[in-house]
Amino acid sequence: MKIGVPKEVKNREYRVALTPIGVHELVQHGHEVCVEKDAGAGSLVPDAEYIAAGATMIDTADDVWGTAEMILKVKEPVAEEYARMREGQVLFTYLHLAADKPLTEELMQRKVTAIAYETVQLPSGGLPLLYPMSEVAGCLAPQVGAHSLMKANGGRGVLMGGVGGVANAKVVIIGAGVSGQNAANIALGMGADVTLLDTDLDKLRMSFWRYNNRVHGLASSKLAIEQQVMEADMVIGAVLIPGAAAPKLVSNELVSRMKPGSVLVDIAIDQGGCFEDSHATTHDDPTYPVHDSVFYCVANMPGAVPNTSTYALTNATLPYAVALADKGWQQGCRDDRSLALGLNTHAGQLTNAPVGEAVGIDVVGLDSVLA
Repeated sequence: MKIGVPKEVKNREYRVALTPIGVHELVQHGHEVCVEKDAGAGSLVPDAEYIAAGATMIDTADDVWGTAEMILKVKEPVAEEYARMREGQVLFTYLHLAADKPLTEELMQRKVTAIAYETVQLPSGGLPLLYPMSEVAGCLAPQVGAHSLMKANGGRGVLMGGVGGVANAKVVIIGAGVSGQNAANIALGMGADVTLLDTDLDKLRMSFWRYNNRVHGLASSKLAIEQQVMEADMVIGAVLIPGAAAPKLVSNELVSRMKPGSVLVDIAIDQGGCFEDSHATTHDDPTYPVHDSVFYCVANMPGAVPNTSTYALTNATLPYAVALADKGWQQGCRDDRSLALGLNTHAGQLTNAPVGEAVGIDVVGLDSVLA
């Protein structure tokens, strides 16, 4: 199979979809890998390493898309890339279609076979290709939140760990999944007073033992969220429903009653965000005010630490990319139900039910597509 790796074009997106290790593995399986010139530069991976691993370097994105049967990317195609997609091409990347109806319609119209990293799901319910980037985003959230808490950046002027005789910052994390647990770990390490809310008591029990009861775990409810958010210096939204739009858990009215200069970081922004006033921002302009609070809603947070993120992502995606290349997308999905759940569009049809519900488009059964 001819596999293409274009350079990412989203704002300050420095990750790349494949490392030289990944190139070597695919080439050893008999596939041809074409990488756009300087695609790895943002992750400090030089072209020479790709060439040494067996890749062919190509000068332009148009040529990469034009020659490849399967495209490996990190982020969803943006408007300037739509025209490069073609019928029958396999696209393997993060898509987050529940929050992007225009892209959903483009993929359907162009009859792209689109497989989304974030909806590949194990029988246990785990999301193996979202996991590493959820780890990274969770770790970043307290860092960017602490930066935004500084008075010069519009925040309350509160130090995360406080000092002797002065209260630590209160950080409230909504969602105790992968990103929420990692956010709790970093916030705790920064000295904050951390509260973790979730409806899953098992996750809260796990955090109790993991953090030796130093993180306050609370069963999430509308009232619990309201009480905790009102007291918070920083709120981190880390809620995820696989493939679906994130629920809105913090209303505009509640934000209006928060402490002046409080900071809200929405890790769920790729799925539409879990705060009512969330809208996607960029690394160039990451924050905006809502009432007297500061919202941070960058849609590609892990792009800020690409050297870590790129290697973590390839570690997770490579076995699936090899399976798709070796067997073809259809047989690969037939043989692995987890991978099949990643299929979002094929031949002009939408195949993911939560996405269909979020964007208001009818869905065809996955089994009928794979038959």
